[in-house]
Amino acid sequence: QVQLVESGGGLVQAGGSLRLSCAYSGRTFSSFTVGWFRQAPGKEREFLGLIIWMSGGTRYADSVKGRFTISRANTKNTIYLQMNSLKPEDTAVYYCAARSSSYDSTSASAYPFWGQGTQVTVSS
Repeated sequence: QVQLVESGGGLVQAGGSLRLSCAYSGRTFSSFTVGWFRQAPGKEREFLGLIIWMSGGTRYADSVKGRFTISRANTKNTIYLQMNSLKPEDTAVYYCAARSSSYDSTSASAYPFWGQGTQVTVSS
C-alpha cells in the first residue's frame, strides 16, 4: 500500500506564505504522479497542481499558477507545495494524492491514494 502524510498547514495572514509537505512511503512504482488538491467547506475538491515524479514535470490550475509551486526531494520521498501571496479564499483542507502513472490527470477520481489532509486558514 501507499501512505501519504501531509504537514505544514496552519494559520497565516493574507499575503503570507506557507509550505506544505507530503511524505510518501510504502509501495513504490516505476512511475507515478502526485497531485495537490484542496477542499473548502461546502465546495467540491479542487485540483491545484501535480508533479510527475520521474521527470519532475509540473502542471498547475489557473487559479494558483504563479503563486503556488510544487517540487520534490527525491532522497526524502517528499513533495512540497509552496504557497505564496495567500488569500482568504485559499482557506481549505489541503490534500496530496498519488496515482501509479506518469500520465497527468487533474481529476480527483484518478488518484487512488490520499493523505489525511492539513488545514490552511488565511485571515484577512
